[in-house]
Amino acid sequence: MSETASISTGIAQRYASAVFDIAKEGKQIKAIEADLDALQGAMSDSDDFRNLIQSPIYTRAEQGDAVAALAKKMKISSTMANTLALMASKRRLFVLPQLIKTLREAIAEDKGEVTAEVTSAKALTKAQSDKLAKTLKASTGKTVALQTSVDESLIGGLIVKVGSKMIDTSIRAKLNSLQNVMKEVG
Repeated sequence: MSETASISTGIAQRYASAVFDIAKEGKQIKAIEADLDALQGAMSDSDDFRNLIQSPIYTRAEQGDAVAALAKKMKISSTMANTLALMASKRRLFVLPQLIKTLREAIAEDKGEVTAEVTSAKALTKAQSDKLAKTLKASTGKTVALQTSVDESLIGGLIVKVGSKMIDTSIRAKLNSLQNVMKEVG
């Protein structure tokens, strides 16, 4: 891990820990989860928001005003709004993606859940998602929340990541493996 990534992760962990403790004490975990969904959506959908949190050209005041306006518009809880304002005043908004990820992990751990990242060649149906979650629950012993994405280059099958474990049953991986075996023979 690069030194910059390590520093960003450390900063994000401290903010996430503080937000989680405040939310848990105030019984606001559900509100924080909704805030995380809204912020994640904003980061995915808005180039302007991503530029705001990553670009050094904005002053502390400009970042503070912008996040205050966004928090009000997105109806973000006061805990998260205050955290964003503090991060803007300290020029720490660039760690927001890591903060969201770390905070989601803390909330999931508190609930006894684990998140599985699932990449499939085509979108999973509700029945397929339920069956996969049930199978993963049996193997992990925890409730599993699926985070799904689609990658058509897989051709078929799934890539499932749970914690540090990865299971790749995609046809693309099988073809690559077969190709490597054929290179060794020929």
